[in-house]
Amino acid sequence: MNTINDDALVLIIDIQEKLVNMLKDISVKENAIKLAKTAGILGLKTIITEQYPKGLGSTLQEIKSAIQNAKYIEKTAFSAFEDIKEILKKEETKQIIICGIETHICVLQTAFDLIKNGYEVFTVINASGSRQDDDKNTALQRLRHAGCQTVTLEMVIFELLKSSKHPKFKEVQALIK
Repeated sequence: MNTINDDALVLIIDIQEKLVNMLKDISVKENAIKLAKTAGILGLKTIITEQYPKGLGSTLQEIKSAIQNAKYIEKTAFSAFEDIKEILKKEETKQIIICGIETHICVLQTAFDLIKNGYEVFTVINASGSRQDDDKNTALQRLRHAGCQTVTLEMVIFELLKSSKHPKFKEVQALIK
C-alpha cells in the first residue's frame, strides 16, 4: 500500500443537487466540498462527473467554485471509466482519489473499472454516500476486497501535505478546523 502522492487526480462522482438531498448524512456533502476546496488550493487535477444533470441537477455550486480547472463529464453509465479514460491516459498519475454519490452504484463501479485498468484507488469514505447505510457499508467492503484503499478526508489532506512546512498547510488545515 502506498500513500497518496501530490500528483494524484481527484474524481468527484455525481455530487449533484437532487442526489445530495436524498442523503441522510449531511457530512458527506460537507466533506466533498472540503475535498474540492483542498484540490483547488493544492492545484490537483480534478474530474467532476454528473449523472443525467437535466433530471438530477448540476454539481453543487460550492464544488464548482472551489476548483477552477476541473474537467466536467456528463454521463449516463454508472461507471464513469469509459467517459474519463481518455483524460486519464493524458494525465501522468496512477493514483485516483474518488468520492461521490452513490457509493454502492457509481463510485463502486467506477472504482472497480479503475482498479481493473491499473489505477490505485483511494475512496474517501466520509465524502461518499448512499441513501441506505447497508448499501454504503457493503460497497466499502467490496471496494476493500477489490484492492481499493478506503480513506477519510483528513487522511487525504495530511498525506497530500506531507508536512506542516508545506506552503499551503495553514490554508488547507483551516478547512478542517
